[in-house]
Amino acid sequence: MLKSIQVLLLLICVLTGRAQFTDSTNYRAHLSSTGSVNTTQDNQAYLLNNSAQFGVRKKSLSLNFNTAWVYGKQNGELTNDDYSTTLDFNLYKTFPRFNYWGLVNYNTSESLNINNQLLAGAGIAYSIIDQPKALFNLSNGLLFDTSDLLLEDGTRDTYETTRNSFRLLFRFELFNSIVLSNTSFWQHSLTNGSDYILRSDASVDFKLNKWLALTTSYKYNRASRTNRENSLLSYGLSFERYF
Repeated sequence: MLKSIQVLLLLICVLTGRAQFTDSTNYRAHLSSTGSVNTTQDNQAYLLNNSAQFGVRKKSLSLNFNTAWVYGKQNGELTNDDYSTTLDFNLYKTFPRFNYWGLVNYNTSESLNINNQLLAGAGIAYSIIDQPKALFNLSNGLLFDTSDLLLEDGTRDTYETTRNSFRLLFRFELFNSIVLSNTSFWQHSLTNGSDYILRSDASVDFKLNKWLALTTSYKYNRASRTNRENSLLSYGLSFERYF
């Protein structure tokens, strides 16, 4: 099994090419708008999935700002009004392939019964693959979580906990036209093993030109404390620019 994974990762590296960021390219802007509409004689549903990202990359430091908003209704009833924004940094003055990271993340979610949630912390990351157009990165760290939730029985739950945060991240560009990316988190409380957050955000982009692509995205979120989850599959357009 391990050999099969190694062969797959090696093949992806062979199929990829030069870097996105260069010595003169220190900024990245990415906008995405996807969604779906379903209308029948008896039902009507729609979902909008919008995100914006901005990154700054220097030789030894990177700073990223990401924000996303998901909004949806079914038969006039609100199903999603989910907002998330994250500010993170990475420090590369360390051992080869290692870096330190820190982040602040704010969430509110109608579908997950999260009124307010603030996560902040730091950790260390290691890139198994760090090629120009191929990245496979694992990270781990600690996050302080302060949350205001709505439980299954309608009780409002305000609490604080410390979480271990494990992240798997990869991004591969194939044939200069297809981009596969995924960021997944497993964040469990250090004081309660049944209290965890699971998040996954994956996308496939088919480039129309250097800055415009057709995008299919899939998001999955689960919050065990509220016993709520959502799963979103949408499609649309994305814009990406390096400068």
